[in-house]
Formats: sequence, structure tokens, C-alpha cells
Amino acid sequence: MLRIAGVNIPDDKRIEISLTYVYGIGSSTASKILGELGISADKRTKDLTEKEQNSIRDMVEKKIRVEGELKHEIRSNVKRLKEVGSYRGIRHQRGLPVRGQRTKTNSRTIRGNVRRTMGSGRVKTEKT
Repeated sequence: MLRIAGVNIPDDKRIEISLTYVYGIGSSTASKILGELGISADKRTKDLTEKEQNSIRDMVEKKIRVEGELKHEIRSNVKRLKEVGSYRGIRHQRGLPVRGQRTKTNSRTIRGNVRRTMGSGRVKTEKT
């Protein structure tokens, strides 16, 4: 089983797909890595030679920010935005959509699925 940046890569999938299990590597980055190393994207992970596995591991660990390092960088960028007091930082603090989405409707996921319509919270009264 191939292990890159602390993540176990699935054996039965194509190497191009299985590289995307690492946080920070998408499909385009995976195809670039394989293109630079000259490895076929159709090869299964279990069919890679030891030399190919080591070359992929070295490439990912040395040239690409992945996993903890990338998460730390993103966290520090958001923290900087909050400290500066920018619009995006304020949106992060309040837990609202940051990238210009509308909030009158369609922001249920960021707001925690809050439904505030007329009939949703009505309490039934007892008749005496």
C-alpha cells in the first residue's frame, strides 16, 4: 500500500484518481505530476514499481504543499483577514458566505440549515 504525506492511497484505483485522496492534490495536479514523471495515468496503484512510488512520493513531498502544511497556510490566511478587518475576514468571523453568494435564500449550509419561514416554527395552541 502506497503512503504519501501520511495518507494511505487505495490500491485498486488508477494512480491519477488515487492521488486525489491527498488533501491539496486535485485531478489536474495529479495529471501534471504523472506527466512530469512519465508515468501512465491508467496504471493501477498496486502495479507501480518501487522506483515509481518513490519518485511520486518525493515529488509530492518536495514540490507541492499538501495536508498539514496547506491547512496551516489556509488557517493563517483567514486569521490575517480577520485581524486586518477586511470584508472577507468579517464574513469569516460571522460564519456567513464569503464569496459573494446571496444570503436571503440559499445560504442554509453556511448558516446551519436554519429555516425561518412563516409556518415552520408555529406552536399549536390548545382549544379550551
